[in-house]
Amino acid sequence: MLGLPPAWIYWAIGCLSAVENIFPPVPADTAAALGAYLSQKGTLSANAVFGITWSANVGGAVAVYLTGRTLGRQFFTGGLGRRLLHPRRLRRIERLYRRYGSGGIFLSRFVPGVRVVVPAFAGIAHLSWPRAVIPMAVASAIWYGVLVFTVSRLAGRLEDVARILVGLNWGIVAVAVLFAGFVAWVVVVGRRHWHTDEHAIPTERE
Repeated sequence: MLGLPPAWIYWAIGCLSAVENIFPPVPADTAAALGAYLSQKGTLSANAVFGITWSANVGGAVAVYLTGRTLGRQFFTGGLGRRLLHPRRLRRIERLYRRYGSGGIFLSRFVPGVRVVVPAFAGIAHLSWPRAVIPMAVASAIWYGVLVFTVSRLAGRLEDVARILVGLNWGIVAVAVLFAGFVAWVVVVGRRHWHTDEHAIPTERE
């Protein structure tokens, strides 16, 4: 990438950011980070790197979501699909998505590798587009905004790009895990209070 003309670098960043939603090993984050690093040198614009990365990533995720919505259930009810994912598990996934879909989508879009699975199953579960697309777009904007800003400001050398990228990935995974744990704790506590109040009502009447 470093040896390409600016227009080709922008094109490569956009393609990698979109394809990541289909093939997780594609280094979309690395491409965006390199683009942010080159903005320091005056080769690229950091705003353009962010805009291309974000729009391509969200566009790819929406395409996967729509494919899952139209073809996903048909695939998993066929012979090969049933072997990959049992219908009972598919129904369970669909129930989880309908109940916790937006929050789960938002958190998972920060985690490389995991983020590729979520749009497809959101489509299979027929999650409405606002519940699916909005959290994907917001999470992607936060992630790539932080990535591009941090690298463009702090990466003085090319070696710094990898160090910042690894640090951000581990940091965001830790935050996502802590947030998910907090939400789970709130849900459990809420259920306990609800059950306590439910059993307390007949006692008060007596």
